[in-house]
This record gives sequence, C-alpha cells and structure tokens, in this order.
Amino acid sequence: MPWSVRWVGGGGAQSQKQCKKSSFAFYQAVRDLLPVWFLEDMRTMEVFHWEDGGKVSLYSPSEALLYALVHDHQPYARHLLTKFPQSALAVPSQSFSCCQASAPHLAMAVRYNRVRVLFRILKAVQGFPPGDRAGHLDRRGCSRVEGGKTALHVACELVRPECLLLLLGHGASPCLPDGAGNTPLDTLLQQLSQAPAVNTRAKLLCLDCLFLFVPQDVPFAMKQQLLDNRQRWQDLLGESRYRCLVGLAPPSLFVGAMRVLIRTISPEHFPEALDDLPLPHFLKPLDLKLES
Repeated sequence: MPWSVRWVGGGGAQSQKQCKKSSFAFYQAVRDLLPVWFLEDMRTMEVFHWEDGGKVSLYSPSEALLYALVHDHQPYARHLLTKFPQSALAVPSQSFSCCQASAPHLAMAVRYNRVRVLFRILKAVQGFPPGDRAGHLDRRGCSRVEGGKTALHVACELVRPECLLLLLGHGASPCLPDGAGNTPLDTLLQQLSQAPAVNTRAKLLCLDCLFLFVPQDVPFAMKQQLLDNRQRWQDLLGESRYRCLVGLAPPSLFVGAMRVLIRTISPEHFPEALDDLPLPHFLKPLDLKLES
C-alpha cells in the first residue's frame, strides 16, 4: 500500500527522502478517502511531513483540510472543522500557500465546487469573533496568483450559483473590488459578455442571486459598457435586469420583496430558513438541501 512507510532514523539525505515519501503517502491516503481515524493517526506523526526548511513536522489541521477539500473527503473535513475550527481555518505553511496574509480555504472550496464542505466552513466561521469572521469571508487572494479576488469573485468567475448564494447569505460582502478594481458583479458581467454564449442560464441565476444582496447604488466598473452597448446588454440580460443595473428603473416588486425577506434570515440560520419563506418552492432562490 502507498501509505505503508518505514521511518529511517537519523538525519541526512536518506532520512529526508524517506520523509518526503511518507509525506506524499498522507496526500494519497486523503485522496483514497481512507477513514478519519487512520488519517488523524498519520497526520499527527512527524514522520509524515517534511517542511521546506528541512524541519520535520506534522501536518496542521489547516493543511489537512486543504487536502480534504481537493479530494472532497467530506467526513474528514467535517471532523477537522468540528474538532479544530480555529486551527483548521488558520493560515497554512508556505509550502501550501504563496501568500501568508490569510487562509485560502473558502476560495479553494469554491474553486473545486465543494458545496457541502463550503457550507461547513461557513458555519464554523460564524463562531469566530466578528473581526476574524469578516477576515475569512472577505479574504482577498494573493495579488500575484489570484489577482486579489475574494471567494465571491471566484464564485462569479467560475459560475458557482450554490457557492455564491451560501457566501452571500453568510455575510460575504458583494461590494469589494479585486486587484483590478472589479467587483463580483463586474466579474459576472464579464463572464456573460463572453462569446460564444455558454452556461447562460447559470450565469443569470448568479446575477439574480447577487441582485438580492447588492445595494441598489453600488458602483461597478462595467456600468459604462452597459450604457454604451444598450441593445446588446438588453439582449443578454433581459430588459428588466438591464434597466435595474444601470439605474433606469427600480428593482421589480418581486426583487424588492425578496431583499426584505432575505434580510430577515440571520447567517446562523442560512440557508435552512429559506424553506420557511412564505413563497412557492419554484420562487425560492435555490434549492439548497444541505445537512446541518
């Protein structure tokens, strides 16, 4: 088995080589969805991790959670977030993240479309102090690699409507710009403008979700393009969405009512409380059936 490793005592190149081999074994074990108890035994053995500086160390819960995210090991992610909520969402070592300013777990969950793990991360974040909570929800990615994008930007860029609604419902700000000055709305409009048109229905669903949370007068970089190419954008968005976006008309009564209803749901009860909204099922934003 790939995780059957033998510790070679002492220092030197042979010991380092064996430690790198066993470090990869932990990655393989998470990839193969081995039981949680087995993974935790491996994680807490120093033999299984060799840091870049030549120091033997164990994997942190934060680093283990990144592996669980990549391979969608939901039981292991649940265990880490339940037992180590703070350290599981801490900044990983430099070998796992190029930017040491903040933890990448939310954006990683969106990028891999791990909706259930994202839901558990957001629930764990709700237990943090307000300042730490905002730091996680609105974390900007590395400017060199991620362009300063937040997790909401990533959800719009990759057209992940479930991830987008979960982030918005748990308090992520829809107004923050990335490194290029684009808000999540700008990122989504850029996706809609791409030719040929693909995945348009999901993109419009994302736009409708944003409408429920974005303030009416929020500035966005793409507004002038919408005004300069009115017919094209009306065809892409529909007349009512277009007029609302550029400020030619207020939101529809339905959107206004939904904004009021959504605001009554606290992040602690999102998205479960969507089921209690006084609306027919087909009018609710998304069918998010997630285990609490």
